[in-house]
Amino acid sequence: MEEREGEVRWDGLCSRDAAARAAALDHIGQAVLRRGETVAPAAAATAAAAASARAAAGLLAPGAAARDGLSAALARLLMLSKRCPFRDVRERSETILGRVQELGIRIPRPLGHGPSRFIPEKETIQVGNEDAMMHTLFADSFATLGRLDNVTLVMVFHPQYLESFLKTQHYLLQMDGPLPLHYRHYIGIMAAARHQCSYLVNLHVNDFLHVGGDPKWLNGLENAPQKLQNLGELNKMLAHRPWLITKEHIEQLLKTEENSWSLAELIHAVVLLTHYHSLASFTFGCGISPEIDCEGGHTFRPPSVSNYCICDITNGYHGVDENHRMPVSISLSSVCEVEALMEKMKQLQECRDEEEASQEEMATRFEREKRESMFVCSSEDEESAPARDVSRHFEDTSYGYKDFSRHGMHVPTFRVQDYSWEDHGYSLVNRLYPDVGQLLDEKFHIAYNLTYNTMAMHKDVDTSMLRRAIWNYIHCMFGIRYDDYDYGEINQLLDRSFKVYIKTVVCTPEKTTKRMYDSFWRQFEHSEKVHVNLLLVEARMQAELLYALRAITRYMT
Repeated sequence: MEEREGEVRWDGLCSRDAAARAAALDHIGQAVLRRGETVAPAAAATAAAAASARAAAGLLAPGAAARDGLSAALARLLMLSKRCPFRDVRERSETILGRVQELGIRIPRPLGHGPSRFIPEKETIQVGNEDAMMHTLFADSFATLGRLDNVTLVMVFHPQYLESFLKTQHYLLQMDGPLPLHYRHYIGIMAAARHQCSYLVNLHVNDFLHVGGDPKWLNGLENAPQKLQNLGELNKMLAHRPWLITKEHIEQLLKTEENSWSLAELIHAVVLLTHYHSLASFTFGCGISPEIDCEGGHTFRPPSVSNYCICDITNGYHGVDENHRMPVSISLSSVCEVEALMEKMKQLQECRDEEEASQEEMATRFEREKRESMFVCSSEDEESAPARDVSRHFEDTSYGYKDFSRHGMHVPTFRVQDYSWEDHGYSLVNRLYPDVGQLLDEKFHIAYNLTYNTMAMHKDVDTSMLRRAIWNYIHCMFGIRYDDYDYGEINQLLDRSFKVYIKTVVCTPEKTTKRMYDSFWRQFEHSEKVHVNLLLVEARMQAELLYALRAITRYMT
């Protein structure tokens, strides 16, 4: 229910002042109950008679809009009762839902089981049970966005990273910057849609409308301004084949007369595109569930006798705790897997100490790993999460990821020594879009250096070698080479199932399945797998940025 109807205003719930929240809840409760009384079963007979009379007169019945508005409000109240960090809001939302139910109106219930389809709900942080530091993060997120989304509830396994992520995202979407607010959310929609990420598209459609965006743009990219349409080509290449971006692509955007982009606007757009491409990777890589108040997150149907229904099955829930069905053999072999990985790390460290490969050998190993990465692919017949079609938000739907050396095409290796984030990209971004370079730099460093010195059940472990192998493998898939890294280590540390997962999440995230998530690092904690996804997100974002920023630098010089 939108503010312009003059009935329900949700903004007051974001206040840190309990009195302001209480006043907002009073207003919401009254508005929802008023709407409920007009569609309650007691009023239905009268309404039906009036509707048939209106139909005979060729008039439209007003009831459908009222019911739709009420359903949206009830779904939002359900979300608030489960996901708001403020206890008073959770309790009052539940009370309002109860009073609506007393009118004989069916209220919604959540469809999913926690913020992730891959991680059991009991292993995630429960809203209301968080510690003081997490509560502050949750309250900040809710005050800023008006919601505590499932991405946040999974990322909070790593509070230090989450704080940096939320700060960066807030700056990109809401603080002063070159682009107007509705453009920012629309670019987020364009970027998320390239990977069919309906989860992110849904969130930003709501945000786009909330900041005054034109609903017509949502009918398809061709309805958006030409300036945004012109960004389609860059969006496509950044998402799927960033190594193809040249200074000519940049020139085209900056010199299209009345629809031209300024350099500052383009930097802002590029950072938003790369942010949402990589966030789509996180969304699919962690199996993020639909938000409770969004499509697929709730149902108005009652539960069946067996306490779950067909809608639960389609959401991957079968009424059995899958953790208790793991065969002992798998559990034992996965323990051996951890031990074997730690032994390899130890051996590689000893080899490093004894001898160092020549530059020629290092270059050969990079080329070999780059070539081998092309043959790592997921099986096409596996079923990933069903997604709503969001292809209207971008052009050229057949364009997707292709390995850069296929069909005899050779892409020159991108040497980090020639163009790096630290020496080149950071200063360019900071110059044209102040403070963003600093925020991104902090986020990259937190993800890369994050460690609790643990591996599964082992403590006091130096994981730097493993983290570097994951980061450099992702950059290797993008043709980016570090002269000082021995790429022979990657094959030693990352087994095939892990490589399949990494490549799928980074290159074709929409194809990620629970089976892939379960098949790597079977003895590791879910928090460790989420950490892997943070590495994938940031390494992917940095790789895309490097190609785009290098092209912008070449245009400028």
